[in-house]
This record gives sequence, C-alpha cells and structure tokens, in this order.
Amino acid sequence: MDYERARAERKLQLQELESLRLEAYENSRLYKEKVKAVHDKSIKRGDLVLLYNSRMRLMPGKLNFRWDGLYRVERVEPYGVFHLSHPSSYELIKVNGHRLKLFHGEKMAKNQELEIFLLEDPLTAED
Repeated sequence: MDYERARAERKLQLQELESLRLEAYENSRLYKEKVKAVHDKSIKRGDLVLLYNSRMRLMPGKLNFRWDGLYRVERVEPYGVFHLSHPSSYELIKVNGHRLKLFHGEKMAKNQELEIFLLEDPLTAED
C-alpha cells in the first residue's frame, strides 16, 4: 500500500518536472524570436556589417577569425534577404540575414579609401 502512494507521488513529480521543462522551452523560443526581430530591425540600408564565414567551421582553429567584412547593405528584401557590396567591388552578393552582424565601428563614407600607417621603431641614441 505504501508503494502505491510513493509511485503516485513520484509520477506527479515527474509530470510537474516535464511541464516546467516545456514551459522553459517555450519561454526560450519566445525570447529568441524577440531578439531576432530586434536584430533584423537594427540592420538597415547603408549600414556596415560583418559576414559570417561558414567555411571556417570545416577548418577550426583557435586564431581563425570567422567574420569577413566590412560590407555595406545596399538593399533589404523581405524574409531576411540582404544585398551587400564590398567597398573595393561593385558586385552585389545576396545573403541570409542570419549570417550578418552589425559593425559597431566608425562609419565610412561610400567609396572612401582607407589610409594605412606603417609604424616604425623609435630612434635610439645608437642610430
């Protein structure tokens, strides 16, 4: 008789645990949808973005950088399709919005050339 009561109590505990797990899964799904909506709204035409290099997954390495960039968003289509252009090229590439990350650096004017400074060692008394 005591086994029957323990079995029933254990079954209730397992059902409660399962309902908590399903509730947590649903909350996680809703949170991810909200974050995705905010992310998709934040990338607009003219923004600079980084493009995820999916080939790096095949050759993992500690020091490999998985993001290529900088690309400028030229056109945004429905369902997360973005048309990007590289500053050194006029070709447009079409990519999925999941592969993009907004670049939070300095804004560049269109077709502006980058100036590169090479650093030299300071002069010493022996020179």
